[in-house]
Amino acid sequence: MSDIKVAVVGGSGLYAMEGLEILEERAIPTPFGDPSDRIIIGRLGEHKVAFLPRHGRGHRYNPTEIPVRANVWALKSLGVFWVISVSAVGSLRLEIAPRDFVVPDQVIDRTRSRVNTLFDGLAAHVSFSFPFNPMLRDVLLAASRQLDVRTHDGGTYVCMEGPLFSTRAESELHRSWGASLIGMTALPEAKLFREAEMAYASVCLATDYDVWHEADHVDVNDVMANVAANVKNVQQLLRIAIPSIPLDREAENDASSALKHAIMTDPKLISDEEWARTGLFLKKYISR
Repeated sequence: MSDIKVAVVGGSGLYAMEGLEILEERAIPTPFGDPSDRIIIGRLGEHKVAFLPRHGRGHRYNPTEIPVRANVWALKSLGVFWVISVSAVGSLRLEIAPRDFVVPDQVIDRTRSRVNTLFDGLAAHVSFSFPFNPMLRDVLLAASRQLDVRTHDGGTYVCMEGPLFSTRAESELHRSWGASLIGMTALPEAKLFREAEMAYASVCLATDYDVWHEADHVDVNDVMANVAANVKNVQQLLRIAIPSIPLDREAENDASSALKHAIMTDPKLISDEEWARTGLFLKKYISR
């Protein structure tokens, strides 16, 4: 089994990890095509870490085009279990100011043009009550308390399709739901990592007040300026959080058995083609 147990999926503005001793860069072909980029494998203290820029270096992929299934397959093939996502988001709440951190605990899906599961040729109904892994969230929150950055514990992330930002009416609708954040990348990422039995949690960097706020109309230059200002803080958070991840508690984490009672399809009906794509995830429960 690989000793690479931790991965960071970097969002807008986070295309590399400061302080990571780089050991190699690995191109990993998958049954779902190529991942967003080559995976950087490095060492942070005693932990080996895989780093993958979600949009690719140079920001090649818009949110709808991110090859999420390939990203999940590649990281799973390395033996990764713990996955930290970093993403830029808009704030739907006055108390969540630009440059604040948020560690969300819920998500609402408003995407419509994306692959929604790892499994095309079988039925697997995985529990998704807690889309962001509670054990990993605790690690991120504990690390954030050591930083001079205001961090919010919990909040609902609305994931929209993009790539355009919200209309004013949409922004007001999302606020009426009690949501805290608006972004474009948490889904299907959180769903697919859950199906892959991997513990996934996110650190969100608030960049703006979306368009509900009279003083904010979401300019991409302002967004990226706020991301750039916070990159050093998020790098520091990762350097604190990653060594604190309880690698020895993987078996206790409910993510490690998410598929146990989820597979509905008779194994005899799973095609060779489907097995070639998803056997990496199913072999724990189905033998061929």
